[in-house]
Amino acid sequence: MAQKLWDKNSSINKTIETFTIGSDKELDRFLAPYDVLGSIAHIQMLKEIGLLEAGELEMLRKGLKEIYATIQEGGFRIEEGVEDVHSQIELMLTRKLGDIGKKIHSGRSRNDQVLLDLKLFTRAQIRETTGLVQHLFHVLLEQSERNKEILMPGYTHLQVAMPSSFGLWFGAYAESLVDDMAFLLAAYRMCNKNPLGSAAGYGSSFPLDRTMTTRLLGFDTLNYNVVYAQMGRGRLERNVAFALASIAGTLSKLAYDACLFNSQNFGFIKLPDDCTTGSSIMPHKKNPDVFELIRAKCNKIQALPQQIMMICNNLPSGYFRDLQITKEVYIPAFRELADCLEITAYIIHEIKVNPDILNDSRYDLMFSVEEVNRLVQGGMPFRDAYKKVGLDIEAGCFVPEKNIRHTHEGSIGNLCNDQIRQQMEQLLQAFNFSKATQAEEELLK
Repeated sequence: MAQKLWDKNSSINKTIETFTIGSDKELDRFLAPYDVLGSIAHIQMLKEIGLLEAGELEMLRKGLKEIYATIQEGGFRIEEGVEDVHSQIELMLTRKLGDIGKKIHSGRSRNDQVLLDLKLFTRAQIRETTGLVQHLFHVLLEQSERNKEILMPGYTHLQVAMPSSFGLWFGAYAESLVDDMAFLLAAYRMCNKNPLGSAAGYGSSFPLDRTMTTRLLGFDTLNYNVVYAQMGRGRLERNVAFALASIAGTLSKLAYDACLFNSQNFGFIKLPDDCTTGSSIMPHKKNPDVFELIRAKCNKIQALPQQIMMICNNLPSGYFRDLQITKEVYIPAFRELADCLEITAYIIHEIKVNPDILNDSRYDLMFSVEEVNRLVQGGMPFRDAYKKVGLDIEAGCFVPEKNIRHTHEGSIGNLCNDQIRQQMEQLLQAFNFSKATQAEEELLK
């Protein structure tokens, strides 16, 4: 059986060991490729400060790249008796290289290793998330442009209020994603700082070159203060979780709208048949189960920041094992949100809108404000125009004029989709993912 990195030949209670390891073995597999990348950068720095010989560096680099290939091929596993991904990779190196493999841990702690792994993992996941958000954003804008002439009722208090359009409805969710992306960019910038070299949270007596590992790993900068670097554990997950929750909030609201508008009492849209399910006793039913599940999953993701906060909010500075539990809720959230984004984009692309909604007279009164404004433009004071239209409605003689002439920015007749698209493009460019990608590719050459 493999020995723990910290083991000093003392006996281990198996029940306690199982409890303390928890689900780390399963979750650490998500971190494995990033642990290798961090190790390659670390050993290059160790060679530069004289803790490794050139030949040792090349042997370690070769061994680590072989492990990385095993991970990418799906053959990596954490063996029985091995505590975590860091221990497994060091064990594999030691089996290959003997004592040289043991040198890889100089100047590091598992504390800064796992924090580095989480940052590199998060960086990659944010890159994937932005791609999925971008795709949904473009689908929404395409539907906005395609259906911009089709009017629909707008609501306040769930009462028919004023004219809206499918151009506005789809476009509103596109612009919501712009703000979500700004939130995600802020989280990415906080994430993209190098903690490597902070060790257990108090630095090292080795003359580590933290600027070098920052450059090698493609970080924007580093977490300078080593105590703060470790204080960032939990804070990183919480801040990114808030950004994920923001995106999830947009999807949840969109899903609710779609379920409502798809119902027979509204009939504004028709969801694709393959995204609905039937009833066991009612042959006419086509239930919007997919959007209902998206709504539930996204509401769950919106609770993620609070879960992480409750785990971490009363911890003093320094490392505590409580932080291990954050991985259990944090790591799976990216895949869950990705699934919701992918399926939402598919449904929105396939949605059919009802072009004849306003043929129903129940929506006639939503044009009352249009009539008030028409009278005001003809010279009547607003309060007099308001009263006149109100009395006409009470008398049952109001006749709606359905020719909408809105022109201001962001209105039915002037959606400003090009400006919204430009905002999104500027945010996407600001991530500068290519810097991190190029750095990681260089490490694996």
